[in-house]
Amino acid sequence: MSTLRDLAEEHTGLSPADIDHLHRIAGDWQLLSDLSFADLLLWVPIKGEPRRPREFLCVAQVRPTTAPTAYQDDQVGKIVGGPEVAHLDVAITQERIWREGDPVWYGDTPARHEAIPVRLRDATDLEEALSEVIAVIGRDTNLSTARTPSQLELNYLTTADDLAQMVADGTFPPPRIPGEITSAPRVGDGLIRLDASGKVTYASPNAQSAYRRLGFNAHLVGEELAKLSSRLSGDPLEGNDAAERILASLRGEFPARMEVEARGATVLTRALPLLPAGVPIGALVLVRDVTEVRRRERALMTKDATIREIHHRVKNNLQTVAALLRLQARRVDAPEARMALEESVRRVASIALVHETLSMSSDEAVEFDGIVDRVASAATEVATTGSPVKIRREGTFGVLPAEIATSLVMVLNELLINAVEHGFPAPDEDADPQPPEIGGEVVVSAHRFRKQLHVTVADNGRGLPEGFKFEGSNRLGLQIVRALATGELRGSIELRNRAGGGTEAVLVVPLGKR
Repeated sequence: MSTLRDLAEEHTGLSPADIDHLHRIAGDWQLLSDLSFADLLLWVPIKGEPRRPREFLCVAQVRPTTAPTAYQDDQVGKIVGGPEVAHLDVAITQERIWREGDPVWYGDTPARHEAIPVRLRDATDLEEALSEVIAVIGRDTNLSTARTPSQLELNYLTTADDLAQMVADGTFPPPRIPGEITSAPRVGDGLIRLDASGKVTYASPNAQSAYRRLGFNAHLVGEELAKLSSRLSGDPLEGNDAAERILASLRGEFPARMEVEARGATVLTRALPLLPAGVPIGALVLVRDVTEVRRRERALMTKDATIREIHHRVKNNLQTVAALLRLQARRVDAPEARMALEESVRRVASIALVHETLSMSSDEAVEFDGIVDRVASAATEVATTGSPVKIRREGTFGVLPAEIATSLVMVLNELLINAVEHGFPAPDEDADPQPPEIGGEVVVSAHRFRKQLHVTVADNGRGLPEGFKFEGSNRLGLQIVRALATGELRGSIELRNRAGGGTEAVLVVPLGKR
């Protein structure tokens, strides 16, 4: 399905600013649809030679959540012309809202047509000259359930007509507020209508309930909402801010959404000015009780903070264990015992790296490339050869879950230590050592393929000894590697000689759900 921008650029001569305005309408017109109890279709005239009536293309559609739809099928991408779009042509030619005409039928569904011209104008400058009509919103109401409207429905429809006139004036939708990502309250969450003085003329049952949660048990009608919100708020500064935003909407401004907290309840509010024909006649305030949502968010934040604190303490404990092992190694005279303790220090330190990263993460996942680089840096320090051994990384590991990262860092630590210690012998171990100017190199490469992580640790050292068998090796490091790779990681590992000399370990780890 083509996007609004794709359709507009292909079939119309609208400018980028015009298309951006249409995007803003499509991002905010669910409010108008719900208040109108009607489907909204955004029609743009097709470029080319003027026709009477024109041909129109539907670039966006929204269905009401408060009433049955008039269209079972999606209309986006549909091109229509002739008598079917005569009402759209009148709206765009005469630059006015069209409400005349008899009901039409879509299959077995009777519907009422309306057409609202769309203009582009800076909503903060009501004196600015209007642009020409750039599109038309078709407001089509399903009449199959028509009946005498209730007081709530009458207030919805009255407010919808005011907003429709603002669309025709170019003052709706409001400009985007940078950084505002909180989802706005919907019509069904709670609606309050204010007159020009700021007094409540109508409050829906859900809006009344939301303010009751804040501690106001009387009826809202007749109250000055700005003063009431300021009085109810538990924080005087937030209360004053809430009141000022409501007053700003009465002045014709479009303030940002905000939350009012009182008595353990949280209510999200959004105030919109009502400016039909450019005259401020009051404001529309949408409210939503988000108490339970915020409670869950706080619970999740507390949980995340607790988990991060646990990882931090585990890291500290592991570092303490490593320090104790390091002290013990310094007091041991037997070279083999000292070497075993030093290897244990490195293994514990590598696990501590994962927990250190997790203690700074907001979820149970780590950016693994940084951990690999730190493990590689530590591995170069154990080189016994006279020439330097360089370790470099190719590719990226990406973000890995903690259950994979902890085992994988152990495997890589052992493979890198083995490559450095056994791939490049000390000068007194080999009669013909590697020339110092060449030096040793270990390359760690990683890439993802079909939900698998493929890792290769390759060196240009002396290769595996003759008759070597990975499965039968009695080295502790290789036993750890094999056990973790096939057990905890549920993958496979192969250790072999490289064709051009040296050794390479090939590890494949599945990344699917465990």
